[in-house]
Amino acid sequence: MKTHRVLPVLAALVVLAASPARAQTDSQTEQFTPEFREVHTGEDAKHTPKIEAPDSVKRGEWFQVTIRVGTGSMHPSLQEHFVRYIALYKDGVEISRAYLHPVYSAPVVTFTIALDEGGSLRALAEPTHSAAWTATRRIVVRD
Repeated sequence: MKTHRVLPVLAALVVLAASPARAQTDSQTEQFTPEFREVHTGEDAKHTPKIEAPDSVKRGEWFQVTIRVGTGSMHPSLQEHFVRYIALYKDGVEISRAYLHPVYSAPVVTFTIALDEGGSLRALAEPTHSAAWTATRRIVVRD
C-alpha cells in the first residue's frame, strides 16, 4: 500500500482545514484606501469629465450629450491605465453607460437622449488607477 504518499497530502489538508478562515469583511473593496473609493468631485485636467450638451432642449426631442474625460487634455488610453467606463445620469438616475477598451477606445462617448423635464446631468468616469471622477451640468427643458 502506498500510504506514505497519501499521508503528507492528508496532513496538508488537515492544516488548511484547521487554519482560521478569512473574515467575510475582508473583501477586495475594503483593501482600497478611502481616496480610491470616494468619487472625486474636484477639477483635474486629465480625469474630470467634460459634458458637452445644449443649455436647453425641447421636451421629448432627441439630442446628443458628449462626454470627454479630461478638461485640459484627454485621459490616456493605455493597456496599464485607461478609463473603464463613462456613465450618464439625470438627477441621480443612470440613463446610459459605455464601457471602454484600453488602447482601442478613446475616452470620449456620445449618448443620444431625450428628456421630459429639466434638471442636472452628471457624468461619471472611472479610470483604472483611482476612484471615479464626476462632473455635473444643468439643463433646461422647454415646451
